[in-house]
Amino acid sequence: MDAEKPARRQRTHIKIWCDPEEKAKIEALAASVGESASSYLRLVGLGYQPRSIIDREQARELVRINGDLGRLGGLLKLWLTDDEKLDEFKPMRMTRIIRGVLEKIEANQEELRAIVKTVLRARG
Repeated sequence: MDAEKPARRQRTHIKIWCDPEEKAKIEALAASVGESASSYLRLVGLGYQPRSIIDREQARELVRINGDLGRLGGLLKLWLTDDEKLDEFKPMRMTRIIRGVLEKIEANQEELRAIVKTVLRARG
């Protein structure tokens, strides 16, 4: 005989009755968290608090902005610690470049704050 297959997990289904409006609402809620209606009802019935897809998208956006801040900070640190590279720029030009990087960092921080406020309001 072939190699043993892992035992298949026994599953059963539960039938529920609801009116069309309730069904539509359940399906909409399930879609909003990226689950099927069946999976959503099972998770909620077992006490799981589903997270909105929007939360996941906002989390990805926060990670992206955080990465941008890290790259900009690293670039600024490199410029400020590498005297040889600084020597090839005139002081006024270097000042403009550093101010530009700082402005980008500030803009990313503002974007980060705005997203955090949105997430906190949604959870509020």
